[in-house]
Amino acid sequence: MAFVNPVAETDAVDKAVQAYARIKEVLGVDEVPEIFRYMANVPTFVHDFFMNFRKFVLSDGKLDEKTRLLIAVSVAGQAGAQTWISFLNEFAESKSITQQELTDALAVGSTNSMYNVLFKFRDISGSEIFEGMPVGLRAHTFQGTSLDEQTVELINLALSDINACKPCTSAHVAKARQLGISDEAIYEAIQCAATMISGTQFLRSIGVA
Repeated sequence: MAFVNPVAETDAVDKAVQAYARIKEVLGVDEVPEIFRYMANVPTFVHDFFMNFRKFVLSDGKLDEKTRLLIAVSVAGQAGAQTWISFLNEFAESKSITQQELTDALAVGSTNSMYNVLFKFRDISGSEIFEGMPVGLRAHTFQGTSLDEQTVELINLALSDINACKPCTSAHVAKARQLGISDEAIYEAIQCAATMISGTQFLRSIGVA
């Protein structure tokens, strides 16, 4: 159970007032979603978070909004943030992203995290003996979903960074470049992931899973 309550719009103060107005405008809603009202217990935080969320998750840049939203939901899955997954699912569907695509993003993220565990172990084990052992883990999911190769690679890259798997991150940067993804687009994927980590961590910290 959360140890703070969502802040009603009538109780918002300081930067939260500005954030609430912007949230309703950008999302096209009459009421501020509860997920942001929890954040408003710290007015500067909800303001900073939504500005980042709008810029790095909801906007087009080198990456389009659809790709960013799929990265965002994969990050929420990695964080075990069910509240965020539910919110992003509902929002993404309004953007014509299918339930299958959202579920595929979660499956790709889960498969990537499996690989991160193994390759990070090889990197930090202090022994070269494991390098010669077969990976032995099935990962046909990377090629077997509705997502295109570029989106899969960006999800893999973002989660490998979050999971601090150096060999995986380096390999996915190289693969992304081979696929023609620009360095600016790669960086936007990381900015998207970083934003979502902030949002998921706050809700989990206050007891909202």
